[in-house]
Amino acid sequence: MALPYGSTEVDAVLFDLDDVLVPFQTPAAWQWAWRPQGPVLGERRVRAAVRRALKEWDHRRWRGLTGKEPPADLAALDRHLRASLAEVAGHPLPAPETDAVVRRLLHPAGEVERYPDVAPALARLDGAGVRWGVATPLAADAAGWLLRRTGIDPGRLVLTGEGPAPLPARGAFRAAVERLAAPPERVAFVGDLFWSDVRAAGRAGLAPLLLDRHDAWPKVHSGRITSLEQLENGLAAGPAPEPADDGSSEPAA
Repeated sequence: MALPYGSTEVDAVLFDLDDVLVPFQTPAAWQWAWRPQGPVLGERRVRAAVRRALKEWDHRRWRGLTGKEPPADLAALDRHLRASLAEVAGHPLPAPETDAVVRRLLHPAGEVERYPDVAPALARLDGAGVRWGVATPLAADAAGWLLRRTGIDPGRLVLTGEGPAPLPARGAFRAAVERLAAPPERVAFVGDLFWSDVRAAGRAGLAPLLLDRHDAWPKVHSGRITSLEQLENGLAAGPAPEPADDGSSEPAA
């Protein structure tokens, strides 16, 4: 089976993992990871800190894709998470404490957050006979752990950050779609970052869709949804006639 995508169709959907299928850098996640028994973190301040860190991570991955910096590998991801923690805390933490917090963030215990729109969306794809998989820049053990904690089969992972060409490299997207047994133009990619998810997937030939749960990209008017409840309608609307611009100063090259 296929789903409409603008004037064409897609045979499969490739999802980013963190903050698309699984809540990752959220106030509750950072609260548990940093201060599980400490004072309650201010939700507005944490959200603002995470948004700043994610924008910089998005640009860092894009610069790696366009050759302005080395590719954003697992070491770069680790630096990003440490920088995010410093933003959340309001100051750098000692290295041992940082190590422990990042480790807990990647391997949460106890009750974990879930997005209520994920299971129904995946069930709809299964019911329609549409293939789907998960790609992530995270390491395989952390990705599998997060999927299991939220009730998603880790067997759906088709790409992790341990490949020779990590996302958002063109080769990484191509490797993922090969696992889905579909040509790139027949695979939709759903990501939450504008440059290194949506723009990068489009450059690799995929059909991109931006999932903007927290209104981080308000100037992107086409090819954008705010919930997976809108997945099929967002795909059917297709891409913007021209690549959307979120107003960032990051170059589009």
